[in-house]
Amino acid sequence: MIEHIGAMVLALVLDWLIGDPRWLPHPVRGMGMLISYLDRRFNNGEYRKLNGILTVFIVCLVAYAVSFTLIHISYQLSTIIGIIVESIVIFTTIATKSLKDAAYEVYIPLKQGDLVRARKQLSMIVGRDTEQLDEGEIVRGCVETVAENVSDGITAPLFYSLIGGGTFAFVYRAVNTCDAMLGYKNETYIDFGWASARFDDLLNFLPARMTALIMILANVRMSPFSLKQCLKLLLSDAKKHPSPNSGWGEAAMAAILGVQLGGVNTYKGVVSIRPKLGEPLVNLRKEHIRDAVNVMVRTVAAFVVLLCLGGIFI
Repeated sequence: MIEHIGAMVLALVLDWLIGDPRWLPHPVRGMGMLISYLDRRFNNGEYRKLNGILTVFIVCLVAYAVSFTLIHISYQLSTIIGIIVESIVIFTTIATKSLKDAAYEVYIPLKQGDLVRARKQLSMIVGRDTEQLDEGEIVRGCVETVAENVSDGITAPLFYSLIGGGTFAFVYRAVNTCDAMLGYKNETYIDFGWASARFDDLLNFLPARMTALIMILANVRMSPFSLKQCLKLLLSDAKKHPSPNSGWGEAAMAAILGVQLGGVNTYKGVVSIRPKLGEPLVNLRKEHIRDAVNVMVRTVAAFVVLLCLGGIFI
């Protein structure tokens, strides 16, 4: 357990220092290539749902075997080498710096009054259409992305790294990648991607709720609401979101910032109306992107401290 904690903390340091440079080969790209191959191979015929289950199983098995073998051999060489290698594995599953940088790539053009560039940068991190968005809607898209990905991209893999080391974190990222690539509710993936989406929902169930609660506890002092009011908003609004997990981070962020998230989005011209989360005490403005990033940083710090304490005393 102590080794897992050391590897987890070192992974966070690595992530904060170097993030995800494009020149560095990333295992998630390898996962994506495997998933794409299995998609082409199995997403056909009358047994698509069963084939989708098989696909997730194969991807998880490969992720488990590769990461377990690498980490196990490293620890056999020495504890120090094991911690370093395990930290690198965990590092590939988290994205604190990448998320911060992506948010600021939207925030900086907004500060400069460049809506065209802000829309373009937002389109890199969201699936919705961005060409016609005004400043408030650009901010909403960015804040929602940060809120949702605090759990998916950072705290959930850290949670699984404490439970099962780098191997569990890597398997979590494999499932998350399957969901990102296959978990669409369209004719092509409604059956084949069913298992990916459901397994991802299952793995994120506890981390999403833990993260939302810690987000409020760690940031309530900056909220216009009291702790009791924040928790009430969280519990009432999180369940409105169509995703069983994404709504928790977004509802917590909305309560902390005193803004309202959700509303009308368009995806390739198709309108999608999302439930509104939070109370609009203030209108969304560009500074809320910076505030959302600060909320993320404090949440991750508090989450890691609690994980370390839990790991030490369990």
